[in-house]
Amino acid sequence: MTTLYSFRRCPYAMRARMALRYSGVEVSIVEVSLKAKPAEMLALSSKGTVPVLDVDGQVIDESLEIMRWALAQNDPQDWLLKDDPQGQLTIAALIEENDQAFKVQLNRYKYAERYPEHAMEFYRAEGEVFLRKLDQMLEGHACLLADHPSLADVALMPFVRQFAHVDREWFAQTPYRRLQAWLQRFIESTLFTSIMAK
Repeated sequence: MTTLYSFRRCPYAMRARMALRYSGVEVSIVEVSLKAKPAEMLALSSKGTVPVLDVDGQVIDESLEIMRWALAQNDPQDWLLKDDPQGQLTIAALIEENDQAFKVQLNRYKYAERYPEHAMEFYRAEGEVFLRKLDQMLEGHACLLADHPSLADVALMPFVRQFAHVDREWFAQTPYRRLQAWLQRFIESTLFTSIMAK
């Protein structure tokens, strides 16, 4: 029995759910209330954060590791870029930058009132550097590294979506046309709409 403890709006949980859905792994999803986390989840992972995957007693409590586990089961569209070592390095670097730097900038932008040292626009400008980089990477193909999604696209998309949704009017008038189109395609995709269904 494979069980995923998830929270619908958490970007880490979103990317884990997308990878599991894409790979076709049969999984039972437990929607967690962050105010009242289930004891069975806390028994599996003392971190107390989602997502947590329980595969017959094997516990994986990092979203990226859950994604890689799912893709090891089945990766029909080659999200891992198996025959492209350089592409694999780029995937790893992009996810590292997203998870370590961009996520911090996103939090400060989204919750600027908690970080009164600077104005919201300052934090947005910090995060924009990454958006600009992604937009440039989309020149010439539909996704970040190829004409099909890779692990990087799916791992980054929920965070870019969150950044864009802080001020949708601002994002809509930015010059990042390729990134806007990329994000919209993901948001409208069957993969994303299926994992966001209530």
